[in-house]
Amino acid sequence: MTHDKLIQIIAGSIMLVFLGASGVVGTSITESSGRHQLVYADSAGENDRPEVAVGIAMGAFRGVFVNMLWIRANRLQEDGKYYEAIELAETITKLQPRFPRVWVFHAWNLSYNISVATQTPEERWQWVDAGVRLLRNEAARQNPNDMLIHKELAWIFIHKIQGVTDDVNQYYKRKVAEEWTVVLGPPPPPGPEMRSTLHATEVYAEWIDKVAMAPDTISGAVKREPMVQDLQDALADLFGTENPLDTLRRYAVHEELHRKNLSDDRLGEILGVTDTEELDRIKTLSRLMHEPAFENAWDVYISYLRKRVLLDEYNMDPARMARFTRLFGPLDWRHPAAHSLYWAHTGVERGLGRAEERNKKDYDFINTDRIVMQSIQELFRSSEVYFDFLEFEQGEYAYYLGVPNTHFIDTYEKQMAEVATRGGIATSMKKAYTSYAAGYQNFIEDAILHYYRRGQVGKAEEYRQKLIAWEGRNQNDQYKDERLTWPIEEFVEWEMMGRYESPSVYVNQITAALQGAYISGLLAGDEELFRNQFSWAKQFHQHFIRKQNSDTLLANPGVGRMENLPKDFRVLSGGLFTNLLESLNMSEREALYLAAPNELRLFSYMRLEQGLSESMNELAENGEGRPFNDVFPKPIGYDEFLVQYEAQRAELQRNFNVQVK
Repeated sequence: MTHDKLIQIIAGSIMLVFLGASGVVGTSITESSGRHQLVYADSAGENDRPEVAVGIAMGAFRGVFVNMLWIRANRLQEDGKYYEAIELAETITKLQPRFPRVWVFHAWNLSYNISVATQTPEERWQWVDAGVRLLRNEAARQNPNDMLIHKELAWIFIHKIQGVTDDVNQYYKRKVAEEWTVVLGPPPPPGPEMRSTLHATEVYAEWIDKVAMAPDTISGAVKREPMVQDLQDALADLFGTENPLDTLRRYAVHEELHRKNLSDDRLGEILGVTDTEELDRIKTLSRLMHEPAFENAWDVYISYLRKRVLLDEYNMDPARMARFTRLFGPLDWRHPAAHSLYWAHTGVERGLGRAEERNKKDYDFINTDRIVMQSIQELFRSSEVYFDFLEFEQGEYAYYLGVPNTHFIDTYEKQMAEVATRGGIATSMKKAYTSYAAGYQNFIEDAILHYYRRGQVGKAEEYRQKLIAWEGRNQNDQYKDERLTWPIEEFVEWEMMGRYESPSVYVNQITAALQGAYISGLLAGDEELFRNQFSWAKQFHQHFIRKQNSDTLLANPGVGRMENLPKDFRVLSGGLFTNLLESLNMSEREALYLAAPNELRLFSYMRLEQGLSESMNELAENGEGRPFNDVFPKPIGYDEFLVQYEAQRAELQRNFNVQVK
């Protein structure tokens, strides 16, 4: 055999080996690309616009054709022809699914332009939610490392839903709270131990850990707990094959019914079910949920469903959610800012993993980090959420209240230190003025105002001294530096001037004043402090509500655009009082309840009775405590109050029905 012939044989053999390997690898790559939706459209669907078929047929010139469509879509948007622009955007995303700006363009039209053209809160929410789902479920799956998509998705949550620019933002907040009560269930209950940030954070992280560590498949769930198979079969017999979200919704509703100690005999009335067969199925489910033999099976099965829903329906990773909880604080996923934080910081993390010196300018770390900071700010302002899920599920107005959560004050400072080291910001922070320094300074000033109004003057002084000592403080306002050295009460009085119209200050100061009235006043035995704090909160509330309701709004008549607290001060003060009671231990509850005036007891008695009367009376019968009404005596005029309260709720419901239909 000649030398040349040997070389040809060796080369041919190597070629065959690599061809075989490429076939194996190519098949794997193709399968992976399809699984992760990373392939371009190669055929037009039956309902696709004709442009899709044209673009596919153009082959290598597809990009040129897409550019032409993109120019046309922009012109349609500029002309206010949003529906036509959306149709073109859908065409472009099918032809070029990894063209991030088109996804953003499409989502913006849905959540902003088209939503405001509708007339009711329900219609608006459908369009806002469509924009969220487009970016979260489609765009982010096909562009998992693109920062722009993550940033814009976070922006819809923090600006459109959590913000106050849309006059039906309160309805959006209720819809998010309802949705995530279904997906994850209610967050860990309040209690005296939750006053510690470290403890509260770990409890919330373990709440999500339970979902993250759930089995990935139903077979895995059955392997972990064999009774899951019997449970699944029983549910299939009752309701057939359901979407996991439908099962989670049924579970959430029945859990809430049980939490409120509502009898199975009232299920039809509460759920609005009149069909006898359906009512029998619902009652069977209720019994099944409290069957001791299925206790662990429910735990495993519901955790498995939640994990699948997060991964499959929401494109969210429960392990990442738990990690972010430990990183930032006790995140309540019923709050929109928890979602803006998740998506913005996910975008930052994925960008950091891909950014290099040569392409760093392609990653908008500055503005994405800003959304992270804004999210933490909103979590401080209102992420202690109180929401009546069952009322809203029944189509009622539903109590919703978001009050300041001080667990996130120090989170802001820690995150600012990280942000300041990224993208050259640390150097720019040494200038006379930067927006980052201004944001931090305003945030700490809000914390000072909050602690002062709550009666924690020492804590307010601690943060004032921290701000004075902070080297990054803006140096362009010497008068502000001087005012920082004033006595704390004078500094607070000056800071409040001109800020009475701010919705965040409004919520912060009123809720802080009421908390101070209850804790530092009633619970501490200082009646004069209670009266002063309570009176101040009432006057400030009246001023703001009067201002908010001076405008006529089309989509949500009778509701102020920035009205983030109930109009009726009795509902606000009574609701906060009731929520505070639930966070105390039993001896503190009794002391605060007995010290409170009758008007506050009226609002709290019903919830206390629902949650405590059965267990307390049972223990009392066994000689292990006092009956419920001995500890929490029935308020004077309670029966008359219930009649008035129900009439007020009925009026709210009538207004609500007009708005959503």
